[in-house]
Formats: sequence, structure tokens, C-alpha cells
Amino acid sequence: MAAVNGGSESQPAKHQEVGHKSLLQSDELYQYILETSVYPREPAPMKELREVTAKHPWNLMTTSADEGQFLSMLLKLINAKNTMEIGVYTGYSLLSTALALPEDGKILALDINRENYEIGLPIIKKAGVAHKIDFREGPALPLLDQMINDEKFHGSFDFIFVDADKDNYLNYHKRLIDLVKIGGVIGYDNTLWNGSLVAPPEAPLRKYVRYYRDFVLELNKTLAIDPRVDICQLPVGDGITICRRVN
Repeated sequence: MAAVNGGSESQPAKHQEVGHKSLLQSDELYQYILETSVYPREPAPMKELREVTAKHPWNLMTTSADEGQFLSMLLKLINAKNTMEIGVYTGYSLLSTALALPEDGKILALDINRENYEIGLPIIKKAGVAHKIDFREGPALPLLDQMINDEKFHGSFDFIFVDADKDNYLNYHKRLIDLVKIGGVIGYDNTLWNGSLVAPPEAPLRKYVRYYRDFVLELNKTLAIDPRVDICQLPVGDGITICRRVN
């Protein structure tokens, strides 16, 4: 507990996690999770990339360390081999995926900004997993439409992670459901959106939070009634919804 103004009163110390999006009410509890279970198991390349990303002005866009650990565990549990990631940023979640996949695993990585990806690329190369990544710069939807029109891609992905433009999440879902295999998994990030989904209309929200809020709400409603998937929404990071395709 950190003392306030040198007096006897104290308040919870703020955790040091970059891109903190945890919905836990206690920063101390979140810091405990990081220091006890996450950081000691975090691979050295991921630690290096997390620290490099911390210096970037958009560091809040990064995947949190506990979510990176969760993705790694999930990929290993489902024995994923062929994966896709929409929204890469500096590549923290991408690196987590690449390290979790087998040596011949593949990731189709889509992002509109190669410059951000190249921040993490030297670390990804040093980790020896760059050969698993096929990075494509540009909007994802046109490429997804091309893949939809080619039946060889239908049901070809074991896992797909989406952490990109929230106003297109539903457009992504309409396409990805055909590209992921039956029994495969799609993970949608930020589905609790800074906790704003239950905020009253008059609540003071940042402009970008308010703008994307309705899109996230609509996605959540759609996923909840989609008979093609089993879902589980978890309060990891800023919320992640795991969808397992059932038919």
C-alpha cells in the first residue's frame, strides 16, 4: 500500500502493466496476478516486446500480458496449427501465438499499418518464429472476401484472433465463421470495452470509447444468439469472447 502525502492514510498502488485494460476493481490484485503467474512465465522475447511497446504513444492498443498468456494456453489446448490474426499492432499477441504454435504452424497476420508491426519484427525474428508469420498490409475485408470465394480456405483455420476496428467486428464474423473449421475457435478482443457497456447514457466517456461502444454491444448481442457457435465471454484484459464453431 502506498502512503498518501506521507500520512497514515493509504491507497492501492497502481500496477505497472502497459496497456492496462483489466476490469478488476483492485489494481493490487491485478498486479498480484501479473507478478505471481504471468511475468515469471512470460518468455523473454515477449517481455522485451512488451517493454518496447510501452514506449510507443499508442501502447494502450497492445494485448495485456495476462491475455497473451491466456491465448498461448488456449492455442496449445486446441492444438492449433493454422491461424489468423486481424489487428497486429506491434505484435505482442502475434508473438504469443507464434511461440505457442508447432514449428510448422502458420499465422496469416493482417493489419493496415506495417510500420507498427516492424517495431516488433526484430524481436520476433530473434525469437526464431518469423517464418511462421505471413504479414499482409491493408484492410482485412477485401482479403477475407477473396478467401470466401475460394473454397479451399473454407474451414481451414484452427484459430482466429480479432483485435482490430470494432465497427467491422460483425463484418468480420460474417466471413470468419466460414473460414474457421468446425471445432475451431474465433477470439474477439475488447468485448467489454473499458467497462463502458453498462455505463449510463450520461456517463463521461472518451470519444473513441463512446463511438465504438454501440458496435461492441451489437456484436455481443449477435454472438449470444448465433446458433453456429458456442461462446464464453471472459473478463480477461478488456474482455475476450471465445467462439467455438459447432456447425
